[in-house]
Amino acid sequence: MQYEVKSTILGFENIQCVELHEIDELFATLRGCDGGVSFTVVNPYALREYSFDLPTSIRVLLDINENSKVVVYNIAVIQDPLDESCINFIAPLIFNQDNATMAQAVLDVKNHPGFGLAEPIKNFKS
Repeated sequence: MQYEVKSTILGFENIQCVELHEIDELFATLRGCDGGVSFTVVNPYALREYSFDLPTSIRVLLDINENSKVVVYNIAVIQDPLDESCINFIAPLIFNQDNATMAQAVLDVKNHPGFGLAEPIKNFKS
């Protein structure tokens, strides 16, 4: 599914449209619609307890209400071996499936001390 990027993805300010392709319950790929950039993203809820208050600015930007179908992914940096891959839990990607918009939220580290910028995936294996 294609999504309009309503606020920039950190470090990739020129991306205005992305395609999200789910691989399985844990992994998905996120590609720029122009094909230039590709990310591996993970469903944080498949790995850990993960909750946060969505910033009001993101709610307004994506037109999110209590009935909106929203999905959340986090960017992963894949390494070999896979256990060494790291996940950014502090800057989730928020997708409103109802209107095909997305934005990256940047959470306040002080309010979420348990969320890291580069947490190894091996910390969450069961």
